[in-house]
Amino acid sequence: MKLDHSYYLGNNVVKIARNLIGKILFTHFEDVTCAGIITETEAYAGIRDKASHAYGGRRTARTSIMYHQGGVAYVYLCYGMHALFNIVTGPSEVPDAILIRAIKPFYGEDKINVRLEKSQVKHGIIEGPGRVSKALGIKVIHTGVDLTGNMIWLGNTGINIDPQDIICSTRIGIAYAEEDAQLPYRFNLSKRLAEVLKES
Repeated sequence: MKLDHSYYLGNNVVKIARNLIGKILFTHFEDVTCAGIITETEAYAGIRDKASHAYGGRRTARTSIMYHQGGVAYVYLCYGMHALFNIVTGPSEVPDAILIRAIKPFYGEDKINVRLEKSQVKHGIIEGPGRVSKALGIKVIHTGVDLTGNMIWLGNTGINIDPQDIICSTRIGIAYAEEDAQLPYRFNLSKRLAEVLKES
């Protein structure tokens, strides 16, 4: 079932980032639907988080979508080549966002294989936010897309994940964020449950 718009409006981006583990991320482009179970996320807490693009209230042409009401995509280019998919959360003018870092292919694996230029993706976790976007066909032009529409959306798997199977740690590649680099805002599946997903 597709997640309702209200899901994205909570004011605790860290809580939502944790809750996204086990949800399914769908895309539908060029009459092809693909999907992956979310296995890793990172929360970015708006203007108070030095790792956030909106820290201190920064607002640019690129980041203006972060100030939109939650439930839209924020996709930006990293290193000039990797499109990174984020979910904007919270009320309007609160620029919180969640980066999707890893997925387990769930649907449309043939197309995912082609996009990743691999012969197949079998029972594996697609790790790295750039590879996630590539696998699902998400590009920078999709920034601002409504996540309750029919292009990019999220749904429930029905998988019951024990809170103990979600590992909390610090985020990756944000040394510039000084003390905020140590915030426990990264979530991923425990090795045990990740292995279960790989075998499913």
